[in-house]
Amino acid sequence: MIKELLTGNRIGETVKVNGWARTFRNNQFIALNDGSTINNIQLVIDFNEYDDKTLKRINPGTAISATGELVESLGKGQKVEIKVNKLVILGDSDPEKYPLQPKKHSLEFLREIAHLRFRTNTFGAIFRVRNSLSFAIHKFFNDRGFVYMHTPIITASDAEGAGEMFKVTTLNLNDVPKTEDGQVDYKQDFFEKATNLTVSGQLEAELGAMAFSKVYTFGPTFRAENSNTSRHLAEFWMIEPEIAFADIVDDMNLAEELLKYTIKYTLEHNMEDLEFLEQRLLQEEKQKPQNQRSEMALIEKLNFILDNDFERLTYTEAIEVLMRSKQNKKKKFKYVIEGWGADLQSEHERYLVEKHFKKPVILTDYPKDIKAFYMKMNEDGKTVRAMDILFPGIGEIVGGSQREEKLDILLDRMNEMDVPADEMQWYLDTRRFGSAEHAGFGLGFERLVLFVTGMSNIRDVIPFPRYPGSAKF
Repeated sequence: MIKELLTGNRIGETVKVNGWARTFRNNQFIALNDGSTINNIQLVIDFNEYDDKTLKRINPGTAISATGELVESLGKGQKVEIKVNKLVILGDSDPEKYPLQPKKHSLEFLREIAHLRFRTNTFGAIFRVRNSLSFAIHKFFNDRGFVYMHTPIITASDAEGAGEMFKVTTLNLNDVPKTEDGQVDYKQDFFEKATNLTVSGQLEAELGAMAFSKVYTFGPTFRAENSNTSRHLAEFWMIEPEIAFADIVDDMNLAEELLKYTIKYTLEHNMEDLEFLEQRLLQEEKQKPQNQRSEMALIEKLNFILDNDFERLTYTEAIEVLMRSKQNKKKKFKYVIEGWGADLQSEHERYLVEKHFKKPVILTDYPKDIKAFYMKMNEDGKTVRAMDILFPGIGEIVGGSQREEKLDILLDRMNEMDVPADEMQWYLDTRRFGSAEHAGFGLGFERLVLFVTGMSNIRDVIPFPRYPGSAKF
């Protein structure tokens, strides 16, 4: 791989590389990239050995195999190059039709050709970082004795009570069978009941935690929210650990440790990609007014996360901070905080992180009315042991809670929130047989990638984004 050759450890050896041409200069110098690194390797060919027809086939995007001697480079910009003695064109790329010519392309344009954007420097860097973060997450949990669980993608339960779910069916939508009272006759459907794509693997992960003590899921989840924002996707990946014999403090500690571990891993393994993304971000921000620019460069911001303990405070304390803020008093928030019980919006979360505390924040003890049925009630009867981690530029990146382990209280909450207990007997059995204190959280993987890469749109950190009106590729 090119990444290995660029270390210079194999100078003088005959080597073979495969990759795609980025540029071809003076009928002599080919910049080749194979995706293993953001850097290209220079191939030097003797154009006298090739006919014009062959030389004209070397264009941006052409797949090439080259064999030759790895030598120290005399030119600027690279330490080594390959003096080619055998060149094979594996796949042509018509320069009249290939959309990735060597020039600057907008992110919007690249979204339209997401199947080719991996070949650009920006997206090569993003997806190598995504790969490292994914590996780091598995390594983090594996090293700590967690069992990796694959929870169902097709489910009959709505873990969040959100109701915004994609329906799964094999029924003929042009002739839907109905019951005598005019309802959809799901008995004729594949699963013989209404099913959806999952919004969370949490409920099933809880079942695993009640046997293995520590489990985690890492898989796709789906929300049918008609939300066209830079922070929402219809299909995204979630990491959801569940830990038995643990309370909300254990939950917060685990989440903070995971975030710091994955960021540290990426800094150690993807520095060249991060340096490129940092420069890209600096160039992009030059177009913005001074007050809209990031206070820290990308790598400084990532190290800042590692070097600081996350600020922990209750929802009630956060409401007091927001109520006293100039933004709220002068009604500069889009959603003005009127008092306790308000559902915090992204603008409030980012104010707490970016303006007030100037570091990541963990908010705890939210009003029960704005949280899910499974969260453990506090003794005040008004709040639950929930926790959200808020990051600069992102807002909420983690949402979790201590789960309600007492059957009677959980049944009361389900009744209060119209969650059908008769369909959830499998879940309630964990409270009937050997119930124990347990906690967990969900980390939106794309939001983590967004933060680490410094990108501003979540559609640019997943290979093929799904959002309202778009299911391309």
